[in-house]
Amino acid sequence: MTEDERYMQRCLQLAQNGRQNARPNPMVGAVIVARGRIIGEGYHVRCGQGHAEVNAFASVRQEDECLLNEATVYVSLEPCSHYGKTPPCADLIIKKGVKRVVVGCIDEFAEVQGRGIRKIREAGIEVTVGVLEDACQRLNRRFFTFHRLHRPYIILKWAQTANGFIDDHGQALQISTPFTQMLSHKLRAEEDAILVGRVTNEREHPQLTVRHWAGNDPKRLVIDRQHSLNLESLYAHHIQSLIVEGGAKTLESFINQDLWDEIRVETNLRLTVSDGTHAPLLPANAKVCSTDYHDNNTIVTYRKTY
Repeated sequence: MTEDERYMQRCLQLAQNGRQNARPNPMVGAVIVARGRIIGEGYHVRCGQGHAEVNAFASVRQEDECLLNEATVYVSLEPCSHYGKTPPCADLIIKKGVKRVVVGCIDEFAEVQGRGIRKIREAGIEVTVGVLEDACQRLNRRFFTFHRLHRPYIILKWAQTANGFIDDHGQALQISTPFTQMLSHKLRAEEDAILVGRVTNEREHPQLTVRHWAGNDPKRLVIDRQHSLNLESLYAHHIQSLIVEGGAKTLESFINQDLWDEIRVETNLRLTVSDGTHAPLLPANAKVCSTDYHDNNTIVTYRKTY
């Protein structure tokens, strides 16, 4: 790992601290380095408050401010160049007179898209772009999907028995463990909305809350033939991410329309039933990106290959 990659990795670590409260803004981390040591760092804590670069500069001790003219600023996402709820971070970087800026990835938001990098370069500051770019893009894949495709980032999620059923002869079945249920609620706290079909809603009356985790409940959505999913409406209401929890027909409708970005399948390795509703078939373009083991259950996460 190069020096630039090491400090960018720290930016990514910092950025994740804003996972719940930075929304709908992206998660961003920033690190300021001079003479081989970190003299300042920060992340975007909450939407409407200071960006990562602002917090990083604010953390620099008074005795280290004289080092800024020889410092490198590392930031996981391109500094903004427009006035929003806060002033442009590109202007702040220029004002501080740093020597170099290293950017993880370009911001695809329409009001940025390379303008921040261009402004900093035009001020005579060296800029390097694309350090740990894939990891920086993955971190904010919800934000990028929302702005690129004008729809939420869609996560399909289900739990199944070892032999591939999601219920027992049509009756609800406890497949998750207390720990994996807690992980499901953690996921809910990190996403904007959650959706089930009419049958699941009427049969199981799911609460769809984060009662086993801390955070806000996602917006609850129920669809049927009379109330179909309107992605344009979700986009207009700034819903950047959507969990789809089932049942099988609802999940399969998303798969058949190729309307998904991520699939999470929990399997209870010790539980089998003789008959029931078959779990959806995974699409051909689903690629395993992680496998986690908890108690007797596995959670496999798939992402779409293009």
